[in-house]
Amino acid sequence: MSPGSSTESYPAFAHIGLRKTPKKPQPGELVNMQLVSCDTFVVLPPLTAHGGVIFGKNSDRPNGEVQELIYQPTQQHAAGDKLQCTFIEVDQVEATQAVILSKPAWMWGAEMGANSSGVVIGNEAVWTRLGGPSDNDEKLLGMDLVRLGLERAETAEQAVNVITKLLERYGQGGPCSDTIPDFTYHNSFLIADPKEAWVLETAGKVWAAERITAGCRNISNSLSIGTNIDRSSADLKEVAQKHGLWDGQGEFNFASVYGENKGSASDRETCGRNLLKTLSADNSFDVSSMFQVLRDEDSGICRKADDAFPTTGSQVSVLSAEGNGRPHCHWFTATPNPRDSVFKPFIFTPAARISHHTVSPTFDDDPAKTVPRFQRQVDRAHNLYKLHAGASESARSLLKDMELNCVAEVNKFLDDFAPGQSLSEVDDLLKDVVETEVKFYK
Repeated sequence: MSPGSSTESYPAFAHIGLRKTPKKPQPGELVNMQLVSCDTFVVLPPLTAHGGVIFGKNSDRPNGEVQELIYQPTQQHAAGDKLQCTFIEVDQVEATQAVILSKPAWMWGAEMGANSSGVVIGNEAVWTRLGGPSDNDEKLLGMDLVRLGLERAETAEQAVNVITKLLERYGQGGPCSDTIPDFTYHNSFLIADPKEAWVLETAGKVWAAERITAGCRNISNSLSIGTNIDRSSADLKEVAQKHGLWDGQGEFNFASVYGENKGSASDRETCGRNLLKTLSADNSFDVSSMFQVLRDEDSGICRKADDAFPTTGSQVSVLSAEGNGRPHCHWFTATPNPRDSVFKPFIFTPAARISHHTVSPTFDDDPAKTVPRFQRQVDRAHNLYKLHAGASESARSLLKDMELNCVAEVNKFLDDFAPGQSLSEVDDLLKDVVETEVKFYK
């Protein structure tokens, strides 16, 4: 597509709760936790138009933090290898899967992503009654656990296993921002594959998981698993009693026992759930429906660039119905505020490539990796981030047309796809679309 046209095909398809927006925090200002938000969603059959699963997440992070989009192919590792995560090392596994990750540029872990087996994961910050000063101790971040789950699991339930085993062994903790002092939290996760979804919620090293096989589900910044617990850590109730959080009487409610509600999370969760129910009422929920959810400002789900915690990146994944042989398609903005951004498609192929425009620069003396950490700031903005920040309204309007055309062409490609068909024509799909977007900005 040329910059002057919004109707040409992409190269890969040439043949086919109300609230006021808080002000931006000043440097070093500790932001009230009620301003923090992320929202993650999943819709399963029979509510989806294509008969598969649709996943979506808005990642809302401290103002000024850059989120990059990276691709890592399948890799083999030697026995005894160690893996450096954001703060600590863990044992490496023999083989890791190809992954695409939307991640804060300063850390190893990811806010959300997908792997070549069709597993998708997003995490949420949660505050629990087991939180305390020890959360500053460097362990695994929740974002590290997202990436580890994607690299190592072939199904959603396997990802639950991977994450919980690592959580129980290494624990979770450490600074969750490179600019806000003492910003720490525990984590919840929404994990999905073409068959089912799991909500996994944690408090320290204890956890509970709920399996979802139909309908819709969403999580925000508070514990949401009540009495419907399908799996849990062995000491879940014992720890609650030890800390005086539960007297051992009556039905055990995970959120009530361990949860410490912070601000508007429950309101956003309710708004998000209502949006999902409304848009899926006629069993026709599709990729554009999830775009609409993530672009909803009135609910607080979509947050503007001048917010204290703006939406810094967004993902929508369309997982094809189990066993139909069609590829999955993952859509990323790689830029802030989905209302001002366009979603760009990625399909895993044996030779997939992405654009360098979404990858942040690296630094030999990175202040996030040098102890003591975070003693200075560096510019982590990737090229697409910079160009997007200065985009004109006319360019944004043309890009919205580009997105509509892209959705139509990708949907046609997936609908017409024959099992066993080569995917080589979409090796550069994301790369081509990103580079077309760059031309619009220039």
